[in-house]
Amino acid sequence: MTDAMEHITGEGLFLPRRREQSHKGDYGKILIVGGSVGYTGAPNLASRAAVRAGAGLVYLGVPEYIWSVCAVKNDEAMPFPLPCDKAGQLSAAALPALRERWQSCGVLAIGPGLGRSREILELVRTALEEFPGLLVLDADALWAVSRAPEMLLSARGRAVITPHAGEFRRLGGDGTGDRAADASGFSEKYGCVTVLKGHPTVVAFPGGRLCAVEAGNPGMAKGGSGDVLTGVLAAMLGQLGFERAVLTGTWIHSAAGDACAREKGEYGMTPSDIIEMLPYVMKEITEKA
Repeated sequence: MTDAMEHITGEGLFLPRRREQSHKGDYGKILIVGGSVGYTGAPNLASRAAVRAGAGLVYLGVPEYIWSVCAVKNDEAMPFPLPCDKAGQLSAAALPALRERWQSCGVLAIGPGLGRSREILELVRTALEEFPGLLVLDADALWAVSRAPEMLLSARGRAVITPHAGEFRRLGGDGTGDRAADASGFSEKYGCVTVLKGHPTVVAFPGGRLCAVEAGNPGMAKGGSGDVLTGVLAAMLGQLGFERAVLTGTWIHSAAGDACAREKGEYGMTPSDIIEMLPYVMKEITEKA
């Protein structure tokens, strides 16, 4: 790790108290796009996490084949069906509805459970090129980007990617073996924020700012934990300034994982447990304000 690394421990992080006179539109309108047949858990974890992390409105766009499942699993978020192919993955025909929906949203999170196909690749490329707000790319959206990483350079808005080590290698980001240097180099090359998951999670911003999040534990090494991070980041981006949102969201997610490990142990804790612990972590740092 480089000497220029900032260490994020929770000190100095806080959430502002909400104004008495406020409404849901003040706390972000989030669009999450994901899911496919056989992968209904990922988008639902992301949407539930975004709601728990304080987002004002959360829309969840999923293939029409799984819409009924997602509708049952979400009371607070708002799932809506999108056209899909015979395999149950989103098709190019979903783009007009997505364009209409994202016009009213400031944050787009795409990837959890999305699947892999040529049409998915084009959907992700189009989202990068056309969505004017803030983007979070995870899971299968990162697979799409790995086919042509230069598409990150065409992003109309500011993009945050959240790869684990394997996804980062597929993106072409594993060079020196120094995780911090590699993440920083990737962010400089492609103009995105890189949240490189691991121990510690490294956050690299274009321009050279580099941070290590000093929280998290091996109990979070379970399928679904990354989907929770996607939802938390999307929610924070809808409520805070850009860099502050990325760092606060990443730390909140890891700190909630630590709270789960203390209460339930690393073996038995689940991504849903992390979601349930988010309010308690957020309450602590709100009361600092």
